[in-house]
Amino acid sequence: MVLAYSRAMQAHCPQQRGLANSSRASSSSSSMIRPYSSRKQVVVQARQSRGDRRRPPPPDLPSLLFDQRIVYLGMPLVPAVTELMVAELLYLEKQGTSLPIEMLINSSGTTRQDGEILAFDSEGIALTSTMGFVKNPISTVNMGLAVGWSAVVLGYGRKGLRKSLPHSLAMLQQPRVPPTGQCQAIEVHIKWREVL
Repeated sequence: MVLAYSRAMQAHCPQQRGLANSSRASSSSSSMIRPYSSRKQVVVQARQSRGDRRRPPPPDLPSLLFDQRIVYLGMPLVPAVTELMVAELLYLEKQGTSLPIEMLINSSGTTRQDGEILAFDSEGIALTSTMGFVKNPISTVNMGLAVGWSAVVLGYGRKGLRKSLPHSLAMLQQPRVPPTGQCQAIEVHIKWREVL
């Protein structure tokens, strides 16, 4: 082990050659201070010399869910999320039209939870249109929050396959249109009275 360490030190740290040569002469290797980087290299070399196989890094959780035909909507419906969801649904349909798809939903739709608008309604329309186009039976599960277009996506699941967990929330929003007509006149009148 001392010889392997000194060779690693000579190859990677030329300034440490004197220390490596002196350690070869001494019989005890416990008194020698080893830098952290060289210790790490020795361990890697020892593992490779024993024949251990290197494994690739584990896949991320959405990939594992996707392998089980589960699509997870856990963000607001912005263009990047919608494109990914549409692509996943079309890919799962090409694998087999009779196999079911499960969609888990925890999203605030095209808005943030504080009401700020993040995307256009076309994102929700694209996703629900794809769900209607795909021939697979799609079951939808509300995992926590389904507001606005996420609630519409929740409703696009096949009849009998729509579920909601006991403490989850599903809520449709009022349409976003500019105030016109009598409603606007009433608001102006209320503000006028508040000023007086």
